[in-house]
Amino acid sequence: MRPAAVPAVPPPDGLGGAGVQYELKLDGFRCVAFARGERPPFLQSRSGRDLAADFPSIAAAVSRLPAGLVLDGELVAWRGGRFAFEELLRTRQSRAAEDVVLGLIAFDVLALPGRDVRPLPLADRRRLLLAALADVPPPIQPVLATTDRTEALTWMERLADTGVEGLVCKAAGSAYRARGAGRVWVKYRLGDTVDATVRAVTGPPSRPRALVLELDDGQVLLSTPPLSPPQSRQVAEAAAGRLGSPVRDPQYGAVRPVTAVLRAEVTVTGRPPAATFVRLRGD
Repeated sequence: MRPAAVPAVPPPDGLGGAGVQYELKLDGFRCVAFARGERPPFLQSRSGRDLAADFPSIAAAVSRLPAGLVLDGELVAWRGGRFAFEELLRTRQSRAAEDVVLGLIAFDVLALPGRDVRPLPLADRRRLLLAALADVPPPIQPVLATTDRTEALTWMERLADTGVEGLVCKAAGSAYRARGAGRVWVKYRLGDTVDATVRAVTGPPSRPRALVLELDDGQVLLSTPPLSPPQSRQVAEAAAGRLGSPVRDPQYGAVRPVTAVLRAEVTVTGRPPAATFVRLRGD
């Protein structure tokens, strides 16, 4: 299941009304870990590749779990008091030489020995996950999670300096569906709100769909997700009389250049970076 990106943390009744579980969002490799008893463990990446050879310490820890236990989680690296995604991209030898700490942070359990638990509600799977890992030492541990939105927001803000990316918010009654999360799992990312210059718009002048933005460091990004109707109206009004004739941008297709200075606030998140429109600047 892959959560959909949202611009705000949903309220406790915001994902169907049955309650929301808020989890810390960590920057790492998505990993479904299969404990297989006498057979080597399988650490399945998002693409289906086995990560066991690249992360032998995690594979060894999974091998000690009961055969038939399947965990969904994030394989993370920790260095210098922060989560360090870039360390996951290095060779295992270079990580070992520099004392990089690896971990598997489990946020779901998909199977217990002899039992598929994916059809159960998330709240029940959370209890089973905590029970399954109650006596399991690091590097495997459950993700920090709560049903209290205020508590989750506090965690997110306090831990931002450690590299926590944001929150993943899940409907407490959601089953685990292999082909997608729909809107029952969503993710909110912390990001830096920065100023950018609006270089062009996509879509018709009366209903712009997105903005071509140039950050002050020279990066050019297309705003995502598409502008909401109120945002589109705001941009259309501000850009009236400032748009040139349509041109073909090699990366973004048909755009209308902005011919006068138009500045915006955007939130930049992720890797590669994505820019979410916040508002136009009045100055």
